[in-house]
Amino acid sequence: MLELMLPALVVSLILVGIHGYLGIHIIARGVIFVDLALAQVAALGWAAAGLGLSESLSAWLGIPAAEAGYAFGLTATLIAAALLSLTRMEHDRIPQEAIIGIVYVVASAGTILLAAQAPRGSEHVEELLSGSLLWVTWPEILKTGAIYAVIGIIHWFLRDRFLTISMKPEDAKARGWSVRWWDFLFYGLFGVVVTSSVAIAGVLVVFSFLVIPAVIAFLYTSRPATLLAIAWSSGTVATLAGLYTSYRTDLPTGPTVVCVFALALGVAFLLRRATRRPRPLANSLPGAP
Repeated sequence: MLELMLPALVVSLILVGIHGYLGIHIIARGVIFVDLALAQVAALGWAAAGLGLSESLSAWLGIPAAEAGYAFGLTATLIAAALLSLTRMEHDRIPQEAIIGIVYVVASAGTILLAAQAPRGSEHVEELLSGSLLWVTWPEILKTGAIYAVIGIIHWFLRDRFLTISMKPEDAKARGWSVRWWDFLFYGLFGVVVTSSVAIAGVLVVFSFLVIPAVIAFLYTSRPATLLAIAWSSGTVATLAGLYTSYRTDLPTGPTVVCVFALALGVAFLLRRATRRPRPLANSLPGAP
């Protein structure tokens, strides 16, 4: 079991680490499906590369085909990141979630159309959705870990800006910060993470890693440090349980991990309800002070 599952476990914990942190920003911003949209855009880029474009770019630039495919996915994701940073509305007439939904639908349709033109297109779409965690290699893990470490360092040095814009955008505007510029930087870095993650874990797993640990954390607190600790802890436990369940039941790894994450969210919700202090009766009566 250890020989088979160790690479998948290591890369999953790396993904939980970066996505657990980014998920806190996403939940605070109220753009829950931005990861799903950007992940699908990255999948669109990978699907385009699968039509032979990556080989052409590889021959033209003299780089490996895998790197050329990554370039397609990253370019598509950065274009979507620029669009999302420009569509932060100053009013509620057109919520940004509507733009995110449109990006997701168009990217999904484009991925299906491109996959239909490629050999083994349906298998490629399934791989983009559920990933291939069990087949990740140690060189891929090292490259992904290095990319995420650089992004983590950038976020550490810019944490005041990013946290303020995510949790208190009014304060950011009051300080005269260019919110759209910082949004583009945030979504651009986020796009780099998602492009790498989708190639390894697939759209569904990446979305679960990003959103579910963060939602569990927000059930219990709103303090950034505590949010991060809960997101990382719950994500780690759910990852271990999901991989172990997949191994013992011989079920597909990606979908199994997603379902275990959902189960962890349900357990966290029940525990929150069970440990919530009841309101005093006097305060719950109509007209009570």
